[in-house]
Amino acid sequence: MLFQKTNLLEKLHLEREKQRKSGENVLKEVQRIFANLDKIYSRIDRNLSELDTLKVNSFDFDSLDSERIFHIDQIKKVCIDYRLRFLDSKYFKGEIPSEAYSKIRELEKTHTTELKGFKIIAPSRLFKLEDKDDPLLFAPMGNGYFYLIHKWGNDLHPLRKLMMWPFKNVGNLIFVIILLSYVTTLLIPNGLFSKSNSVAEFGILFFFTFKSIVAVAIFYGFALGKNFSPAIWNSKYYNA
Repeated sequence: MLFQKTNLLEKLHLEREKQRKSGENVLKEVQRIFANLDKIYSRIDRNLSELDTLKVNSFDFDSLDSERIFHIDQIKKVCIDYRLRFLDSKYFKGEIPSEAYSKIRELEKTHTTELKGFKIIAPSRLFKLEDKDDPLLFAPMGNGYFYLIHKWGNDLHPLRKLMMWPFKNVGNLIFVIILLSYVTTLLIPNGLFSKSNSVAEFGILFFFTFKSIVAVAIFYGFALGKNFSPAIWNSKYYNA
């Protein structure tokens, strides 16, 4: 015969062998990709967890998003207003999400560089501070500028800036203590300590209330090692 008959069983065996080899190649490629990703993420994790003195990263300025560039003065102002800290990522004890790692990897590919010297804005409780709710991850660009890489977590409480206003300086704290003392004195029932309701009695009660609140403030500030926001925004010490 001019044409040999087709053996279906042989064809099935051949097709299975092709697919098996193809599947093995795909599996090897996937394994290679994941192994490469593991190496990249391990390197990024090492850079995030180590204290690095690098002050400048080599960015391709044509590929940067200007909306993500912030100066140190802007960062300092926000940290003081909301009583936040701006510290090396080494001190961050919260979990950095995988999205941040992905964005770091994307930036490194885009700018053909290895990013280091990471900084994070977050409340003090999220840092491992040494003795002496809305994190933002930055990389230094030089000349006091930082590039925002990723934001995660919940937004700050809408009243946080107002609640932290007394901790900005001594004047703010004294004003709040006086106001709180006055309101507290007004809440004391008339005639509780005397039958007469005079200005002198109100003044004595106000003075007593003022001293009590000042004592609490002094205990909180000195005994617990607290300080005003301008002194702690970039300090790695919990009692700075």
